[in-house]
Amino acid sequence: MSVDNVPTVAAGSRRRWAARGSVLAVAATAGVALLTGTAAAHVGVQPQGEAAQGGYATVNFKVPNERDDSSTVKLEINFPADHPLTSVMPQPVPGWDVKVTKEKLDKPLESHGNKITEAVSKVTWTADEDGVAPGTFQQFPVSLGALPEDADQLVFKAIQTYDSKEVVRWIEEPTEGEEPESPAPVLALTAASGDGHGADSDDKAAKASSGHGDDAEKASSEQAAEGSSDSTARVLAIVGILVGLAGVAFGVLSGRRRTTS
Repeated sequence: MSVDNVPTVAAGSRRRWAARGSVLAVAATAGVALLTGTAAAHVGVQPQGEAAQGGYATVNFKVPNERDDSSTVKLEINFPADHPLTSVMPQPVPGWDVKVTKEKLDKPLESHGNKITEAVSKVTWTADEDGVAPGTFQQFPVSLGALPEDADQLVFKAIQTYDSKEVVRWIEEPTEGEEPESPAPVLALTAASGDGHGADSDDKAAKASSGHGDDAEKASSEQAAEGSSDSTARVLAIVGILVGLAGVAFGVLSGRRRTTS
């Protein structure tokens, strides 16, 4: 190689390194976007144990704080009007006042031989102290039933209020194959078991809620396992996408290297 060719070779190397840096930057940006989307949290609902059709269950409404400079001071959960629940009992949460709102039913319901003319339409928690601080979450337990026998899920519309006066409405119903930007909490219902009214599930949920018996430990372990499995699946999906992006980057760089050669 002559001395005259040295600047040309150096310039070519700089161009290849610049191209490589651009491609890798795009891949890194995409990875950050994916991780940010996965980490986004919203108000959700999970049963303690199972929520069986026709039975009763204790559920937790989980409220994360997504803001860095304000606290959540109010939560409003609206109950589905198409499947009214005859029994809704919130568990006291320290530092929060709770209000249960009922409405008259257009069509009375029969429950254990009694005619029910009204049902809970809304439960509202209001913080009397600091609320849910940035970087934390709060769970609001509720015992409810009887769960409908002709549905596989219940959709609750939630409204989250911050002390900055910002209001976030988690009210969009999910569609198959796509999660909306502000999804409403959805409680999945399982098929009835035992006597057909979910009595076994209700008994386990009650024990888990009170913190007594082996069922509490079992329910906690099952929830932890489900959360771990979900997190693992998301991480693997992100890793797979990043590997794919790296492959694309390698292909682009290889093609450019053959061209320059």
